[in-house]
Amino acid sequence: MTAEPILSVRNLTTAFRADGGWKPVVRNVSFDVSAGETLAIVGESGSGKSVTSLSIMRLLAEGSSRIEGEVILNGRNLLALSEKEMRAVRGNEVSMIFQEPMTSLNPIFTIGRQISEVLTRHKGMTATQARAETIRMLERVRIPNANTRFDEYPHQFSGGMRQRVMIAMALASRPKLLIADEPTTALDVTIQGQILDLIKELQDEEGMAVLFITHDMGVVAEIADRTVVMFRGDAVETGPTSEIFHHGEHPYTRALLSAVPKLGSMEGRTAPLRFPVVDTKTGISVAPVESKGTVSTQQPILEVKNLVTRFPVRSGLFSRQTGAIHAVENVSFDLRQGETLSLVGESGCGKSTTGRSIMRLIEPTSGEIQLDGYNVRGLGSMELQRMRKSIQMIFQDPFSSLNPRMNVGQAIAEPFLKHRLGNRAEAREKAAYLLDRVGLSGDIMGRFPHEFSGGQRQRIAIARALSLDPKVIVADESVSALDVSIKAQVCNLLLDLQESLDLAFLFISHDMAVVERVSHRVAVMYLGEIVEIGPRAAVFENPQHPYTKKLMAAVPVPDPARRGIRRGISNDELKSPVRPVGFKPPVRQYREVSDGHLVQVA
Repeated sequence: MTAEPILSVRNLTTAFRADGGWKPVVRNVSFDVSAGETLAIVGESGSGKSVTSLSIMRLLAEGSSRIEGEVILNGRNLLALSEKEMRAVRGNEVSMIFQEPMTSLNPIFTIGRQISEVLTRHKGMTATQARAETIRMLERVRIPNANTRFDEYPHQFSGGMRQRVMIAMALASRPKLLIADEPTTALDVTIQGQILDLIKELQDEEGMAVLFITHDMGVVAEIADRTVVMFRGDAVETGPTSEIFHHGEHPYTRALLSAVPKLGSMEGRTAPLRFPVVDTKTGISVAPVESKGTVSTQQPILEVKNLVTRFPVRSGLFSRQTGAIHAVENVSFDLRQGETLSLVGESGCGKSTTGRSIMRLIEPTSGEIQLDGYNVRGLGSMELQRMRKSIQMIFQDPFSSLNPRMNVGQAIAEPFLKHRLGNRAEAREKAAYLLDRVGLSGDIMGRFPHEFSGGQRQRIAIARALSLDPKVIVADESVSALDVSIKAQVCNLLLDLQESLDLAFLFISHDMAVVERVSHRVAVMYLGEIVEIGPRAAVFENPQHPYTKKLMAAVPVPDPARRGIRRGISNDELKSPVRPVGFKPPVRQYREVSDGHLVQVA
């Protein structure tokens, strides 16, 4: 680590124009980053961490933002440079990896062309030289068949591979500083592990400084030398990562750390456990409470047998079927009242398709679904509508699942009125009651979805799902996009509702640490099939299938002592579920490891 920092930020203050004045959103933030060092800026949405990085890069709109202070990069104050001089800095001396690679990559250009542009613009290379160097960079970020994939488009890559392309682009000019803004938030846990390992490896080779922005304390522990904790625009605590984790003094720091689920913390427990709730003003933590809900011993509320869902693949002039996507293949399980069964696996494994097939939002190809006395696959449109009173869904993104033109009261009341369960006055009364149940006030009913935070919108979506008094709720990645403390609050809310209303949850997630905390039973899915299923304790404490072990090994551990560890996770992408016409899937055998714990035999 050099004595002279690569980047020095002094008293950075950023304000946005609002209501005819300037509203500061980042106030007097200062820090240094040296060569070979990783500094993490951590905080929840709205804390100012991303605005800090965009201020450093001068990517905020000039008319509506104002940046003050100093940003010194290799002796030059970036805030004093002209826009032309700044363009020569961006992508050359400083590079940035954004959170969502699909919106950062241009969909109409090949990925090879987009990376080559950095080299021809900043390094003066010829097209031939740039192509050779781009292929070398794609190989360095471990994209297989780099020579042929050079000419492919962003939509032809998976999320993890697109993020690798962004890293290749960011590192192509060999920058002195890499800013990584939530580069793993939207990724599956195994892909996240690969990306973290890759950034550490490339940093070791190039000796570059890394500014890593995240709200995930597990990621911070694994990658950061030093950490800055931001809260409502202020840097409230700064220091070595191990000090922050073991001796954090600010209440907000302690709040963030206490809300992080730790894999293995449920050992010896049988019932789900609420997350600790911390008052971010006082730092006083309320100890987590074990769920008191009981799982029914009666007939299951939901029974799924040999469920198959396939999507035809068509090509050619006449759109003939040339194959099929085997999204769900011969899946069987049951679910009882008061129980949470979690479906876990990476994107593309079929878990969301399973949930949608059960509700007939997607038409299954074959199999049996029995729900609360209904034969789901045999229902006509009117019976299907009645059946959906028994089962409701909470989607991953509440903003896209709530109508932006409807106020909150209308959104919650709509299913109640649609099913003719009462008049408008009763619907409004029910909406107010449900908002109170999910921890919001009834007087917000006149407000619209865009006026709420992500966590509040998810609570509104939960209230809407409860408006028909369902017996089963399918929660499809319902907390994956939330900040860590908001995630804890929403998970606790779901456990409270399950306990008081005797709800059954089909909890779909790729977050193993959260799944361990909230589940009674767990089913692990891979390529459309359940490869392991059983009681939560059995699956987590005695995992048998290699894929289950791989998922668990990839979970970031919030322990700074592990910072130098490389996981050595396989870089293979999830295999394609596309099969040729007439393909007959093999008949799978399962062995019983212990009572109710089944694992697929290879």
